[in-house]
Amino acid sequence: MDILTKTIIPLFAPRQKALELFQHNACDIQQRQLRILLRKALNTEWGKKFDFKSIHSYREFAQRIPLQSYDTLKPYIIKMINGHKNILWPGRVKWFAKSSGTTNDRSKFIPMTPEIRAAQYKGAFDSVATYLRHNPASHLFSRKSLILGGSHNLSPINRKAHCGDLSAVLIQKLNPLINIARVPGKHICLMDDWERKIEAIVAQTQGKDVCSISGIPSWMLVLIKELLHKTGRQYLTDVWPNLEVYFHGGISFEPYRELYRSLIPSPAMHYVETYNASEGFFGIQSDPASTSLQLMPDYGIFYEFIPLAELDDDNAAALTLADVEPNRNYALVITTCGGLWRYALGDTIRFTSLNPHKFVITGRTKHFINAFGEELMVDNADRAISLTCSRTGARVKEYTAAPLFMLERGKGLHQWLIEFEQLPTTSIAHFADLLDKSLQQLNSDYEAKRYKEISLMPLQISVAPEGVFYNWLRQKGRLGGQHKIPRLSNSRLFIDELLAISREMNP
Repeated sequence: MDILTKTIIPLFAPRQKALELFQHNACDIQQRQLRILLRKALNTEWGKKFDFKSIHSYREFAQRIPLQSYDTLKPYIIKMINGHKNILWPGRVKWFAKSSGTTNDRSKFIPMTPEIRAAQYKGAFDSVATYLRHNPASHLFSRKSLILGGSHNLSPINRKAHCGDLSAVLIQKLNPLINIARVPGKHICLMDDWERKIEAIVAQTQGKDVCSISGIPSWMLVLIKELLHKTGRQYLTDVWPNLEVYFHGGISFEPYRELYRSLIPSPAMHYVETYNASEGFFGIQSDPASTSLQLMPDYGIFYEFIPLAELDDDNAAALTLADVEPNRNYALVITTCGGLWRYALGDTIRFTSLNPHKFVITGRTKHFINAFGEELMVDNADRAISLTCSRTGARVKEYTAAPLFMLERGKGLHQWLIEFEQLPTTSIAHFADLLDKSLQQLNSDYEAKRYKEISLMPLQISVAPEGVFYNWLRQKGRLGGQHKIPRLSNSRLFIDELLAISREMNP
């Protein structure tokens, strides 16, 4: 271990100990978080509207405040953008994270209070603390760290407020010592033009001694491919021989896992998943041997969970962390120190253990296929793709799927559009058959609908030309940042647009 890393590592010890205690006291911490949030917001417009002073229990909190969406909070957020103070959170908020989501082009402006920014930095610190606990011989602090952020610079909404990608907002208050160790430079990180930005990062970093990389897997892959193309190298470790860890998040890593292993063949490479968004930082992969994430209970966020099967029920009761059960899908609801109150995030999770509270992200409340009662979640699809790739030698770059109704036969099927990095060694038909069997293995509802083709016929795969998904995002003006490909949808809107681009590229 180098001297600098040896000197810095002890600074993480107190937090490493605290993380270990979460398995015993997470529920108590959560109740304390709720009390703190209510107390701090007593004198806000929102706190007075719902009389926070008279709320003394979670039951009263849940009964008094309805579940919220961005649309219901939007009038209050607009007030905050226009400079009004003490609206959803104490004080005046000057920074907003701009997010378009994956379902439409409408922008969301998420308040970035000092407290929620501090929680984001705390999540990053804990990610490193977790990694160092398992890898004490790391050289993380004596080499460079590449952080691939968003593609939108900060821009004024008006004279009183600024917005940008989450990464752009966080960079403004980043510790100067971190800026010394990170690449690329701030001016490149904040470039608006994604394609020029990739070129600039490649030019600045190919000669650096990079040992860690951070970013969304799909966009990091774009950077890696361009870097290998420019340098004429086959593997990323040929460019950065001391590369040791990839901190990733934003989308499931499962479809990309084999592809990354093919580009980074080093047995010493480590992967750490995180779960953070503009709305908050929620979880960290605390065990390298498990893909489950540990819920972070002390980041100024109070969590509630609605069983997914009850999501459309107006009388559905939300559960606290103390009431959840393993192996059930829940829609995530958050109350945060960023001024979001009982906010339906749109993500779904499933707990894999309760002591400690660990979970996997299973998808989005709007991103699934249930056209025939199959209840197919993104988690099922990602894992099935990963299993099928491992059995066929294929590597998948991007995919999406949607139902196709065969009205004349009174049934239907799932149509998949897949862009392969490497085609299967057998055939697309064999890949499709194995993918179908994997989905049946992972999802009993899908298996039941496929039984004797009662309502669901074998899935179909269309092979996408290289670059289809990238071109679709470019047409939408959504290159880089936190923009993602919608994996599953009950609607054919996304897949039909992508198929149209495919036909244009391969007439």
